[in-house]
Amino acid sequence: MNESATLFQNLGYGLVCLMVAYTVWTLVEPLLEGDKIKKRMDTVTGARETLRQQRFAELEKTTNLRVDGRGRVRDFVERFSLETLLASPEIKEKMSQAGIRGQKPLYYFYIARMFCPLAFGGIAIMLAVVLNLWELVLFQKLAVVLGAVAFGYYFPAIYVKNKAEKRLTKIMPVFPDALDLLLICVESGMSVEVAFAKVAEEMAESSIELAEEFSLTTAELSFLNSRRIAYENLARRNNHEGIRSVATALVQAERYGTPLGDTLRTLSHENRAMRVLAAEKKAAALPAKLTVPMMIFFLPVLFIVLLTPAAMRLMTAF
Repeated sequence: MNESATLFQNLGYGLVCLMVAYTVWTLVEPLLEGDKIKKRMDTVTGARETLRQQRFAELEKTTNLRVDGRGRVRDFVERFSLETLLASPEIKEKMSQAGIRGQKPLYYFYIARMFCPLAFGGIAIMLAVVLNLWELVLFQKLAVVLGAVAFGYYFPAIYVKNKAEKRLTKIMPVFPDALDLLLICVESGMSVEVAFAKVAEEMAESSIELAEEFSLTTAELSFLNSRRIAYENLARRNNHEGIRSVATALVQAERYGTPLGDTLRTLSHENRAMRVLAAEKKAAALPAKLTVPMMIFFLPVLFIVLLTPAAMRLMTAF
């Protein structure tokens, strides 16, 4: 009995010692670790600075935003004041929508707007006046030449506009999928910059244009003073109702602190509905588009197949 009582007493003393040691460790541990919040903020700040430097390097290599366009092209444009004489108020925005960035392509645009009317006008003079291919009168020849000159003047803007539209058609089919990935990244705890960078990396195989836009937005989120400007630039570079609504929702979430996950989920559903409506619109317009080709190519062949035997019988009979 005495040995059993001594054993239980020793176990009780050991348990009390463990509880005291655990209590002391609980009180001392926060003092040893220091300020956790400060450490986490320092880590986030360091990661943000690293991301900003990486995006600056990527922009310098890929998008050429820092290229100032110095050289003979710029000297030529400034010498003849082409930027003033051939001014186009929306050309910078259209070139940005077409994925053409930097100052040097803008100078090339003004040079093209100067020389294209001369080239098209020269070709029209060669064909209509010198060679006289269509045997036109003088007034008609003059109209052809003036029309060619006008077409040459607007040709660079038409080219940029068509390129912007083709680029947008490559972006919009995969944009709802990108919103889903962005939603997953945000709800997993990633910051907006890291989420945009991750989505850009994942969407590179599906749409390089959309990956480029998200990478550029990531860089702007990293070095611009306000995220609102980055979101507005994203909407400005992609002139589509769905992307504009996403940018507006992101700006409102940033300003009023609304939950970003719910906003992205709703916008993803809306963009998917818009994609389905666009497909249904194309399918509904298909019969009307097929009417003229069928009348030109199908009906004549059908008449030939149906009427040729009857015509041959009539020719044999008479």
